[in-house]
Amino acid sequence: MYEVMETGAAPIKAWIKGVPVEDSARRQLENIARLPFVYRHVAVMPDVHLGKGATVGSVIATRAAIVPAAVGVDIGCGMAAVMTNITASRLPDSLGAVRSAIESVVPVGMASHGQVTRRADKTWYGTLKTRWESIDAKHPKISTGKSAALQIGTLGGGNHFIELCLDEADRLWVMLHSGSRNVGNRIGGYFIEKAKEQIAQTDIRLADKDLAWLDEHTPLFNDYVEAVGWAQDYARANREAMMDAVLAILREHWPDLEVGEVAVNCHHNYVQREEHFGEKVWLTRKGAVRAGAGELGIIPGSMGAKSFIVRGKGNAESFESCSHGAGRAMSRADAKRRFTVEDHVNATAGVECRKDHGVIDETPMAYKDIDAVMAAQSDLVDIVHTLRQVVCVKG
Repeated sequence: MYEVMETGAAPIKAWIKGVPVEDSARRQLENIARLPFVYRHVAVMPDVHLGKGATVGSVIATRAAIVPAAVGVDIGCGMAAVMTNITASRLPDSLGAVRSAIESVVPVGMASHGQVTRRADKTWYGTLKTRWESIDAKHPKISTGKSAALQIGTLGGGNHFIELCLDEADRLWVMLHSGSRNVGNRIGGYFIEKAKEQIAQTDIRLADKDLAWLDEHTPLFNDYVEAVGWAQDYARANREAMMDAVLAILREHWPDLEVGEVAVNCHHNYVQREEHFGEKVWLTRKGAVRAGAGELGIIPGSMGAKSFIVRGKGNAESFESCSHGAGRAMSRADAKRRFTVEDHVNATAGVECRKDHGVIDETPMAYKDIDAVMAAQSDLVDIVHTLRQVVCVKG
């Protein structure tokens, strides 16, 4: 059940029972709720924490306006997962070779492919290139050169990952988390600045300049909707390309590998037109997953923690949404100060993954308790499968 925070404007309905919420996140949510075009209320998921532009774990319905910084710069970031027919009994004692093989075909961090891959060639030239050229012609400052085509099928850095997991029946799953890479970053950054420029020309004074918005039916709004929609499609295609590459690697180890009946590919940083409470609105999910009645979603834990395949309950008050993960309990800088490599090694025992200082900010202790997060949103989703990681590739 949710807690109501009154703001003097739109209320905030927050599914946060039993999970911590820092004061800075509460203040940021109040600033969002006071925007004049917020529809009904702001919904807050249990993985909520302070974000850039808008609070991570927030669901913001708006009339006739969009806040580009609420969508952010990792446009279309989300998750994909597939079940396979391989079981735990067939896994080798060491999965190091499998992890290395995945890392050899999926560039991580800042890396790109050296040339357009076969899958990217089909995707880029088949559906994305012509639409991109339309965006680029109107807003050439966004241009990324060749990087958009070369980054289809690449992971990125930060909290992005590829994992092999086992479910409650010891079936092997492939799960990954990534978004729209450099091109999404450039689109997001460009329109965030355009929104700020427009607001600066008015007498409007915002509590947070990142909450500058674009008004519907203006040329810039229309161009943003075109560009953000393209970036969301690009992000989905990026995840599909990576999934294909990982499954191809796994078939080298298990030639009889088949994909099971469950496959999910969902955004958790995006905006789209939806109908809620009988009205068409723009719905921004910033670190939240659509959880319409019967719809499948993915809620990952941190490295070494459980993850979940869930089915939405279609809760109207949450704008049919749920959390996108456990949510950070502390900043990356705090995690690096507080934890050691030894702490991380102990926390990720039994998982084939990086165990060095470069991933301390992603160690499980830097995140909220995923069990508490799931308990807080029991009226938003049902758990379909519980997964535990055995391999984790980090960006």
